[in-house]
Order: sequence, then structure tokens, then C-alpha cells
Amino acid sequence: MIRKAMLLSVVLAFGIGATAQTSSAAQSMPASEAILSSNGPVVAGVGNRPNTTGSQSEMTIYKEVRHELLMLPYYSLFDDLEFSVQGRTVTLSGSVTSMHSETKQDAERAVKRIEGVENVVNNIKVLPPAPFDQQVREQAYRKLANVGGLSQYFWEAAPSIHIIVDNQNVTLKGYVYSEGDKNLAGITIKQLANVFNVKNELQVIK
Repeated sequence: MIRKAMLLSVVLAFGIGATAQTSSAAQSMPASEAILSSNGPVVAGVGNRPNTTGSQSEMTIYKEVRHELLMLPYYSLFDDLEFSVQGRTVTLSGSVTSMHSETKQDAERAVKRIEGVENVVNNIKVLPPAPFDQQVREQAYRKLANVGGLSQYFWEAAPSIHIIVDNQNVTLKGYVYSEGDKNLAGITIKQLANVFNVKNELQVIK
């Protein structure tokens, strides 16, 4: 009986000690770093600040990544370059046309040169070559650029509306100034006869 009581006290003491160690270890673990995201395609004049705040080094990396992506020579309104920063890791995402597939590697090389960046995850998709998709891109651009209320988004060298076409499915990405413009853009693309599906992911700038 005495032996059982002693054994029980040892087990309890061990359990309490293990719990204390676990609790202490949990308290000493650093909180996960916030993810700074472009929250949409990189566009000149929009998205200068990330979706949330981070450390000074992360904010600096965010600004530098954005600048480098905007400077890529073949980044066009038919591409979608997005990114996120977590600590010293930059994740690239979005898609580029097969015509300028080198943009994927150009983006990675440019970001790797940024001071403070230790790791680059390149998830950029290269869209498959398709003559019909190229036709849709050109038709969609002409249609949107010739609509009075939407033409303003194509005046700049880097348009704020991006037209992503994959297998004749169109996704509109980027930024507009009103819900009316967003809806008009979606309706305009749906009028194209050779488009299978339209996703309107345009964001309204408040």
C-alpha cells in the first residue's frame, strides 16, 4: 500500500513537471510573424502599403519588392504579379503569359538581390500558349479601353486594370474608383462572344 502511494506521488510529480515544462516552452516560443501581402496585382500608384503592418525590415522589403516588380521590362496588363513578405521570406504568386514567360525568373532574380531577403518562393504560374487566349486578351483590352468610363484606367503606362486570360476564361484584377466602374468592366467583358467565363476581382479604391 505504501509502495503504491509512493509510486502514485512520483507519477503525479513527473506529470506536473512535464506540464510546467510544456507551458514554459510554449511561452518562450515567438509569435508567428505577420504576413505582409500586396493583396492584388502590383500596380503603379496603388498598393503602396501592405494589407497589414510589420517590422521595419519587412516594410522595407515590401517596398523594394514592389518597386522591383514594377520595373520588370515585360510585366504587362495581361500579367498578374502578386507577393507576400513574412520575415525575410518573399513569396511570389500570380501568373504571366507564355509570350513573356521569362518574367517569372526575372521576378525571382530581382527579388533575390534585395538586401535582407533570404528566401524566395516562386509560385508564379506561366499560362499555356493558346492563340484563342491571345485574341481574347486583345479584344478585352480594346473593349475596355474604348468604354468612356473605363478608358481612364488605361491612360497610364502601367494600367490599373489587368486582364488575365486562361483557356478563354477571363479574370479582371486590379483597381477602380467605384462599384459602378467595377460592374461596367465585368458586363463589358461578358459581351465578348468567345469568352467562357468572367471573374470580376477588381477592387474599389476607397
